[in-house]
Amino acid sequence: MEYLQIFAFTAACALLAVALALPAAAGLGWLLARKDWPGKALFETLCTLPLVLPPVATGLILLEILGRRGWVGAWFWSWFGVDIAFTWRAVVVAMAVMAFPLLVGSARVAFEEVPRRQEDMARTLGLAETQVFRRVSLPLARRGLLAGVLLGYARALGEFGATITLAGAIPGRTETLASAIYSRLQLGQDDSIWPLLLFSLCGAFCLVWVSQQWLRSPRNAA
Repeated sequence: MEYLQIFAFTAACALLAVALALPAAAGLGWLLARKDWPGKALFETLCTLPLVLPPVATGLILLEILGRRGWVGAWFWSWFGVDIAFTWRAVVVAMAVMAFPLLVGSARVAFEEVPRRQEDMARTLGLAETQVFRRVSLPLARRGLLAGVLLGYARALGEFGATITLAGAIPGRTETLASAIYSRLQLGQDDSIWPLLLFSLCGAFCLVWVSQQWLRSPRNAA
């Protein structure tokens, strides 16, 4: 029962994290693929930082921002009486931040593969830019976007460093699959690690495999 709770909590938080990050990631991916603006390279670098920074460093930055004394965390606490750090909300935020670069990168590649000619033809028919995006660009980029969602979800499921820094590993409250494995390893409970490890391994393998097959499948091509 304990394992099931950990699996369900981690899966639910990862799903919510990807759902929250996806709209912004898709929009940003489209902007990076289709538009030029001053500081674009700098902005793209900032979006990639969570992939290359130590996850604990990312978690510390988030803690400074979202902790009760942080400028965002303090606002939530003073106005709503809601804590972010060391709650399930922190788990979702950490997962979303760590999955975001993968979602943006996949979205950018997906939109770059959309033929500009089809978008231009839609504009000549009188469609506004938002309609072109919704009716042409988004459907044609769906294969890459969905593959990116699967990879982002896999990344969120396996997230550890930023999550344990921002949310801790409180049993029954913020303990995720990765933090549960780490806690049991530290306590020398090796036997109890295997179910968690197997779930993690199988979940990651299936998500990555399906993502690769989706990208390669001709029938899903736009």
